[in-house]
Amino acid sequence: MEYRIEKDTLGEIHVPKEKYWGAQTQRSKQNFPIGKETMPLEIIKAFAILKKSAALANKELGFMEPKKAEAIEVAADQIVRGELTEHFPLVVWQTGSGTQSNMNVNEVIAHVGNKWLKEQGSEWTLHPNDDVNKSQSSNDTYPTAMHIAFVLKLEDKVLPALRTLKDTLKVKMDNYQDIVKIGRTHLQDATPLTLGQEISGWHRMLEKSEMMIEQSTTYLKELAIGGTAVGTGLNAHPEFSEHVCKQINATTGKNFISAPNKFHALTSHDESVYAHGALKALAADLMKIANDVRWLASGPRCGIGEINIPANEPGSSIMPGKVNPTQSEAVTMVATQVMGNDATIGIAASQGNFELNVFKPVIAYNFLQSCELLADSIVSFDERCAKGIEPNLENIDKNLKDSLMLVTALNPHIGYENAAKIAKAAFENNATLKDTAVKLGLLTEEQFEQYVNPKEMTYPK
Repeated sequence: MEYRIEKDTLGEIHVPKEKYWGAQTQRSKQNFPIGKETMPLEIIKAFAILKKSAALANKELGFMEPKKAEAIEVAADQIVRGELTEHFPLVVWQTGSGTQSNMNVNEVIAHVGNKWLKEQGSEWTLHPNDDVNKSQSSNDTYPTAMHIAFVLKLEDKVLPALRTLKDTLKVKMDNYQDIVKIGRTHLQDATPLTLGQEISGWHRMLEKSEMMIEQSTTYLKELAIGGTAVGTGLNAHPEFSEHVCKQINATTGKNFISAPNKFHALTSHDESVYAHGALKALAADLMKIANDVRWLASGPRCGIGEINIPANEPGSSIMPGKVNPTQSEAVTMVATQVMGNDATIGIAASQGNFELNVFKPVIAYNFLQSCELLADSIVSFDERCAKGIEPNLENIDKNLKDSLMLVTALNPHIGYENAAKIAKAAFENNATLKDTAVKLGLLTEEQFEQYVNPKEMTYPK
């Protein structure tokens, strides 16, 4: 491998000739050989959006030559388009401020920007710190990039996936509104409801999760940029932050604003904790939905078997013909990962000391992983399971008729204790509720049929 010599304040260092990063990135590669988890590309692209916006803001404020700003914009746009991915090698497990990843972006932009300036015949050159990082510090750029990446991921990937599954459940809810089935509480028989009503509970879970995630993005749209090193805004124009937010919004189509208190924005990540809490709530709901689906589809002959789900692949390497609820299993595994990520984010966010929290990369990594896993698993579950859910009417009818809890409808007519006598005797004698009620002399056959109507029990008056 051929190398070139790069310099920083610590001296010279060898950098692979074909790579666009500089000395500080190379030092980070050498100093943190920890794990295989690299800085999420969402963070790198958010940094590029920020660097472009900062350059344009500095130009507007008269602090940067237009040609330099244009060079930064050209390089940043290449990063956003995914054309320079190989030049961002740093791992998550580095400095807790994310300084080296900030410098990685600065160095790559400077390298690409200088090539462009040379091609333009310009005499200007970009310096990673003096130009690309102008009016900024890693301490305000990294949390800004985090928030940009989080909002884009939530609004452009998680919420669309959630809405797709929600729409599927709405169709099922409406289509199955009149299919009466037995309800279950404590994993025991309960009073009837319709399959549509049961699915409506799942649908509402997703509605609520959607609203909570949407609300949480409001807080994430406050950006730390302009706080520089400790929140005072040293070396930045007083209007820099507002100008940067305007440029970020022009690029992303979002509505980011300057955080009103930069001391808070640098040292606290309560917004990330709050937003990820909404993701954990979604994970909890998905766990419940997926579990319900696999219980209701259990069988095919010795389980509940009230719904049928698609047979996507053979379920066993030894049992021929076996089909398993694998989409539910994938979703529930994702849910446990998200819950673990939430614990990591909560602990990391609690560790802000004085003017800075230095657990930023691990917060970013876990947050974005949760978004990716949730969105992908929701789409997969929707396409390969939820859309194919169909009622097994024969089993639904059998379970409904076999249930002893239909006796609940008799409470207003013969009292709780007499109704309990019927249920107990029917169970002990393996008899029907109607035959038992008549045999005990508590009701006539006509009265029983009048009072016990499963469909009417699902829409009480």
